[in-house]
Amino acid sequence: MIEEIRIRDLGVITDATLHLAGGFTVVTGETGAGKTMVITALGLLLGARADAGAVRLGAKAASAEAVLRIAPQSPAALRAAEAGAELDESGGSAELIVARTVSGDGRSRAYVGGRSAPAGVLADLGSALVVVHGQSDQLRLKTAAAQREALDKFAGPGLSEVLGRYQVNYRRLLAAVAELEQLRTDSRERVREAESLQAALEEIDVVAPQPGEDDALKAESIRLGHVEELRTAAFNAHQALVSGEFADDQDATVLVDAAKRQLESAGDHDPALTALAGRLAEVGYILTDISAELSGYTASLDSDGPGRLAEVESRRAELAVLVRKYAPSIDEVLEWAEAGQLRLGELGDDSTRIEALGDEIATLEQTVAEHAAELTALRTSAAATLAEQVTDELSALAMAAATLVIEVTPGERTVFGADWIAFLLQPHPGSAARPLGKGASGGELSRVMLAIEVVLAAVDPVPTFVFDEVDAGVGGKAAVEIGRRLAMLASHVQVIVVTHLPQVAAFASQHIRVTKNLSATAEGDGVTASDVEVLPEAERVRELARMLAGQEESATAQAHAEELLADAARTASKC
Repeated sequence: MIEEIRIRDLGVITDATLHLAGGFTVVTGETGAGKTMVITALGLLLGARADAGAVRLGAKAASAEAVLRIAPQSPAALRAAEAGAELDESGGSAELIVARTVSGDGRSRAYVGGRSAPAGVLADLGSALVVVHGQSDQLRLKTAAAQREALDKFAGPGLSEVLGRYQVNYRRLLAAVAELEQLRTDSRERVREAESLQAALEEIDVVAPQPGEDDALKAESIRLGHVEELRTAAFNAHQALVSGEFADDQDATVLVDAAKRQLESAGDHDPALTALAGRLAEVGYILTDISAELSGYTASLDSDGPGRLAEVESRRAELAVLVRKYAPSIDEVLEWAEAGQLRLGELGDDSTRIEALGDEIATLEQTVAEHAAELTALRTSAAATLAEQVTDELSALAMAAATLVIEVTPGERTVFGADWIAFLLQPHPGSAARPLGKGASGGELSRVMLAIEVVLAAVDPVPTFVFDEVDAGVGGKAAVEIGRRLAMLASHVQVIVVTHLPQVAAFASQHIRVTKNLSATAEGDGVTASDVEVLPEAERVRELARMLAGQEESATAQAHAEELLADAARTASKC
């Protein structure tokens, strides 16, 4: 709810603060006093278009600020937090401050919870927190979507449950249809992809590469290309180890063995020489092993000839073709082939998937159609009940001949069903029912919306409702009924009403008066300014007397005002 509104330099209001309570608040005052500026301020705080003409003459800018009390986890609180607002939580609720300034050149700035924010954020918050019904086209239910949503909420949890099941299956149906269309559209491309992939896999299978084969063959090719150099190096090394062609007819093994024997002969005199003799023995064993391996290596070179080199180069050429076509290395070629095999299996499974999707779509079509029919039946029943209850309310609001008609007609199937919902007003029997907002005066439209809101308040409450002259064009008993129904609505939500009728104002639990004052400037010009105040009970009687007879000091008018207040209190207690 709205706890406080502060207005500065807006229209004829210089500086005003309205402390609002829950329940029914009425705003009254003489014509031109500036009552509409309260609605204008609310409009700015709800994200309405900024108008430089609303800035008070001579002021640089106008501003409006409101203190809102909201539930901490409500959609409005979450939207405010998303915009970076700071909320002061206490006692199970949260306080949110919103503000809007409009400069004389039309530029505006919005603030949510102490942070600058786009005006669109105010609009988002306003749609969840406040509903304004004015003499213009400010209708809560002006769109087909809003009317459908209101009817569904009125229908209750039974419809909500059916709608939930319908939406789950409807989305599954859309997904299945989209997949089937994609499969059919891409079938030729998939056939071409499968043929190309099959040919590539066959080519790889023919070559049959092995992991790491390209690197192994490269190493072998290098060895075979330098076989003579390798043979010479191995032969000379072998000769140095075991041949008498080096070191005065003694090879390395003989020299190491001789050194070992020399150390062993003197080892009895010094253990250090014995240890060194042991290490030379190990060297001798190593030299013998190396000599044997060199001999075998030379023999293997003798067996590898030009023929083997040709074989290696031929194989490398085959592998090079695969590497050039499919991946940078043979290992990656093998990985590509493995993935390609899986993809080929998927491409070959189209016919099976298409058949399965066809069966699934047929089943879902039937299920969705059944749920849609159930939704239509529930909406049709709820529409009749809602229309009847609203029509009864209209009868008491000086529109006895008017009838609300709610049409539920077949429409294009959407995520919300296959129904087209339309709220229509039939002004009198025999006339054509027309959409809300067409063919009705501003006052009639406000009364229609009041009747709808009174009926919907129990199932679809919005924290705050604002009505701007909902009583236009009526009086007498009809005005009393309007006041009574506003009081009924205020038992569920906060209601703020701008009115000229004392019969309506008498039902309010809080009365705010806007008073116009004319003062002179230093230049001698007259300047109009308005004061805004919450009236105590005594002043409220005087204000109602003014509204009744234009004579707030008249004892007769005041007595009538007191009687009006007493009657309103008795009537409201029966609501």
